[in-house]
Amino acid sequence: MSGVRVPIYLDNNATTRTDPSVVQAMLPFFTEKFGNASSAHAFGGEAAAALKQARRSLRGLLGIAYDHEIIFTSGGTEAINAAILSALATQDGRDEIVTTSVEHSAVLALVEQLATRGVKTHIVPVDSRGRLDIEAFRCALGPRTAIASIMWANNETGTIFPVEFLAGLTREAGALFHTDAVQAMGKVRVDLKDSAIDMLSLSAHKLHGPKGIGALYLRKGTKFRPLISGGAQERRRRGGTENIPGIVGLGKAAELAVERLEPERVRIGALRDRLEQGILHNGGCVALGDVSNRLANTANIAFDHLDGEAIVHHLDRAGIAVSLGSACSSSSMEPSHVLRAMQVPPWSLRGAVRFSLSRETSVAEVDAVVYALSDIMARLRATPRESAGLPGYAS
Repeated sequence: MSGVRVPIYLDNNATTRTDPSVVQAMLPFFTEKFGNASSAHAFGGEAAAALKQARRSLRGLLGIAYDHEIIFTSGGTEAINAAILSALATQDGRDEIVTTSVEHSAVLALVEQLATRGVKTHIVPVDSRGRLDIEAFRCALGPRTAIASIMWANNETGTIFPVEFLAGLTREAGALFHTDAVQAMGKVRVDLKDSAIDMLSLSAHKLHGPKGIGALYLRKGTKFRPLISGGAQERRRRGGTENIPGIVGLGKAAELAVERLEPERVRIGALRDRLEQGILHNGGCVALGDVSNRLANTANIAFDHLDGEAIVHHLDRAGIAVSLGSACSSSSMEPSHVLRAMQVPPWSLRGAVRFSLSRETSVAEVDAVVYALSDIMARLRATPRESAGLPGYAS
């Protein structure tokens, strides 16, 4: 990897580097414009104005008409919980959930918890490419469905779901539709004004914004019960003093995403293909997911009869950051629930590695990863499992 600066970061589906211009936009709100947006004096007025501007910036990213359709939260997980729990509380006579087998743990852990309280959830399967079984989804909707919650794009494979179509089916069934768009924001064009999507969750740190701030889109007129009660913030829909620096950062990140979406999507997609083709050229591996309809930045590659954890370990030692899948479940030794739902064969299941690029990724970095990985694969294939001495080989 001569001439290439390390570390190389290809784990952008876990989190992204905060854009320097986002940091610069945030800094004054820590030390100079530090007022509480609810205060009546000039300091409060500055914070309130910044809050309003960030809301307008987010409107542009989402393609929505009204400022009040945005509720700022602490991140994607809070927004998801707020959406699903609110639907169950406000949809009279409806107490069931429809979701998929490949959702993020923020959804699946919640519905598992709700099951202990008697809430029924219909889990819709996917095929071997991670595509939703549309007919099964249609059949799962019924007169007791309160909400369908379907991710816009999968965080492990990048597979994109037809959420606008699914939202239309859900509306016909009389239920609410929520999409976890945490991975999709800044990577696909979103225009909610004319869609049937009622709620959408997002998180700033997935689009070069700060951690600890996100938002819930709530369609005008949709009934809502707050997850967090308190003061009058966010029109009494989310109590607690607003995180103004974080909100400003989210607003700036949204502006940058709108400006750079189309040109960067093409460039990043070409880089992803270059990376993927270079890796696949070695043989003994396969790209997972719907390779014809996925996020431009994501490649999930299964290495036959190799241990993904060993690959990640060796790449990390070479100064290259990738992952096994969702960062929120990386401490688990169990194979990914997403890949299990896709029925990835056993000889590939534990060898899956996710590579996720960003607008900061360069051609030189991609080529360096391909070069390093070719050497790592050759060494691992030449090393008996019982003598490798690396995490994961005992399995």
